[in-house]
Amino acid sequence: MSEFVLEQQNITTAPQQVPQERIRRLVWRMCVATLILMAIGSATRVMNAGLACPDWPLCYGELVPTKQMNFQVFLEWFHRLDAALIGVSAIALVGMSWWHRRSLPRWLPWASTFALFLIVFQGVLGGLTVTELLRFDIVTAHLGTALLFFTTLLVIGTALIPYQGTGTVGNLPYVGLTAAILVYLQSLLGALVGSRWALHQCFGASQLCAVMYSHIAGVVPPTVATLAVVFLSWRTPALHPALRRLANLAGGLLIIQLLLGVATFRLHLQVEPLTVSHQAIGAALLGTLVAFTVLALRDWVSSRGINATSNKEEAGAISQQAIDGLNP
Repeated sequence: MSEFVLEQQNITTAPQQVPQERIRRLVWRMCVATLILMAIGSATRVMNAGLACPDWPLCYGELVPTKQMNFQVFLEWFHRLDAALIGVSAIALVGMSWWHRRSLPRWLPWASTFALFLIVFQGVLGGLTVTELLRFDIVTAHLGTALLFFTTLLVIGTALIPYQGTGTVGNLPYVGLTAAILVYLQSLLGALVGSRWALHQCFGASQLCAVMYSHIAGVVPPTVATLAVVFLSWRTPALHPALRRLANLAGGLLIIQLLLGVATFRLHLQVEPLTVSHQAIGAALLGTLVAFTVLALRDWVSSRGINATSNKEEAGAISQQAIDGLNP
């Protein structure tokens, strides 16, 4: 996302930055694959395909269950295939980060290792969703870990983008972080509603209505926080164009997400593409806010460094003037 809004900055990569550039490109590909993975996972749930493969990690005891293949089996099988490819990519990311660690930021190997831990844990949860017959708490944790892995990749990718801030962000890093956390928590509530089929239970048997209404009421805080990001970005003078574009993108995704939420509620989750799009857009909104927060934080840190340098230079100049005044 931030990769897209910063593509207009034509910065030549130095030879010593080649490993970093390769890692950055790998991370962004993994981000796209993870977003697709979550969308497929949502489709698997709404199409009742979560147990289409009754065993794990194989499917009907085979790598490719050609004899049993139908649409539901394909969804579950492809979901596992995408997850496996992301896992292999995470191993490659860790290997590259530690191999080239001397020419990379010191935090990168550790961040890559944390991402690998998350995808391994995600795989364990994926297996438990099958063996525990789609237990709602495991399904919710499964999505929550996927979102955390997704945001970790976005933090890594955004932190590696060449970026020169303007030093005018003010409190935008804190506002962006607050919005991202609230969207993440709202996504967990949405996963809980989906994993417990709370909407169907509420309309059909007047059960779990509190779970459903908590998700509806939970829309308010992340909406207000995201709108604050957009509003403050518009009001901040000389803000970096990338931050403005990310804020506008977050605002647009928020509107789409709200419309999709109303549509899925009105239609009682009967239109599967709307439900899948609702979760995918929510993940995209979270990713946009994370990228915004990382860039805004980088802008704030760089401005602090510039101010500290200018203060040292000013103090040095005053000291030199004092010394010159003492000399006859």
